[in-house]
Amino acid sequence: MALVELSLSPLAAHVRTARLVVVAVARRAGLDDGRVDELRFAVGEACSRAVGLHAMHAPDTPVVITVDDVRGTLVVTVTDKGPAAGPAPEDLSQGLLETGLEVGGLEVAHPDVALAVVSGLVDDVDVVASESGTIVTMRWPLTNNGAAAT
Repeated sequence: MALVELSLSPLAAHVRTARLVVVAVARRAGLDDGRVDELRFAVGEACSRAVGLHAMHAPDTPVVITVDDVRGTLVVTVTDKGPAAGPAPEDLSQGLLETGLEVGGLEVAHPDVALAVVSGLVDDVDVVASESGTIVTMRWPLTNNGAAAT
């Protein structure tokens, strides 16, 4: 399978588009049906986080999502241009849930809460923070190494 890359305007409505595309690619690549819901929720959380950060800090910059199958593994990355992610504490009550942020007049959870949720959903996840933003990389094993029926 070829690499699929989405560049989406940072609008909440586009999170659904990202989930639909990633799920379609995952099914075609051969992701086990039992993991599709896990993927859908994790991608939704990661994309919602990125969209919220872009809305506050980089509204004219698209959120970038890539999907690829590499050596029997489905790899999904979500890249944002917001402030770098902080370490998610083991106990989410350590201030994350008490710190509401406002995006477009709506109060949303702290962005690092989404990372904690993703970490709980995905067995193999990496969060790389840099000065220009955060890259969330999620991996799932493929059952048939991308040989899905067309």
